[in-house]
Amino acid sequence: MSELIKLNLTSTLANLGEELLNPSEELLQIINREHQYNAWFTPENVLQAVQAIGKMLNRADLKKWLPEDASTVFTGKKVGLVLAGNIPVVGFHDVLCVLVSGHFAMIKASANDARLITYILQKLVALEPEFANRYEFTERLANFDAVMATGSNNTSRYFEYYFGKVPNIIRKNRNSLALLSGFENEEQLQKLGHDIFDYYGLGCRNVSKILVPEGYDFGILFRAIEPFQPIINHHKYNNNYDYNKSVYLVNQAKHLDNGFLLLKQDEKLASPLAVLYYDFYADLNDAITKLNTQKEAIQCVVSSMKLNADVPFVDFGESQQPRLWDYADGVDTMAFLKTI
Repeated sequence: MSELIKLNLTSTLANLGEELLNPSEELLQIINREHQYNAWFTPENVLQAVQAIGKMLNRADLKKWLPEDASTVFTGKKVGLVLAGNIPVVGFHDVLCVLVSGHFAMIKASANDARLITYILQKLVALEPEFANRYEFTERLANFDAVMATGSNNTSRYFEYYFGKVPNIIRKNRNSLALLSGFENEEQLQKLGHDIFDYYGLGCRNVSKILVPEGYDFGILFRAIEPFQPIINHHKYNNNYDYNKSVYLVNQAKHLDNGFLLLKQDEKLASPLAVLYYDFYADLNDAITKLNTQKEAIQCVVSSMKLNADVPFVDFGESQQPRLWDYADGVDTMAFLKTI
């Protein structure tokens, strides 16, 4: 029997957001230990990811996303979640959507990223105990009514085979790019540095390619992103930089190099780590055509130009600060969950 559970979701989630924006000593200890399990998860990056969720769960945005004094009918429907682990707490939004839709979340967390999401859900339960019986962690999904799975283009084929008989959202590889006019100021380009380098470029919302007008002066970009030079001190990032630089040198491939980032012209969207692809456009119509041609592989476009293209645009420095309604792959997760 469905149980009508009255939850003031806005207040509950806003309070959770406040706790994440102002992490306790216990949470800070977890954050500082994450690099022991995944060398990419440095304390600075993990803290940034946790606080990005805290910022997402602000009261004003929650009121837009959820009705005030929302009531949730516990449907009993089980939604299996296969979470990614490329950047810290990347799967939280999927879990949140399932919980506030009134379904039961069966969570298969990434081994790289199981501890933080466990902690955050425990804090949610402390704020609203009714959520205690709304989720579980599992190593193997079974007896589910729907699935949301995030993986690579290769794993998506497995997901489609295994989960194809139930309602599903199956996400493949996506990347983000920046569209530059050539008239950006230094502040905008420094913010672009965050879109490129935050989480070492491992996220689908990280900029892996820039579209620039013909004749663009890359020296302006290199000067603006110079404050990000310390990224080269991370050994895994440095290894990728050295490897890709060696490949380009051996193959005599034309590229630009500022000592911590390689720029290479390429039509592809997904660049290797420590490499930023670039391509030229002749005019804005050409830029729109290039964006629309790759729209199925684009997560978002960073730009001050809001063109009439079939892709979501965000401002400089905001690619890794999604809002509650910035759904992955442009698929409205909440609308999907209402159909189950």
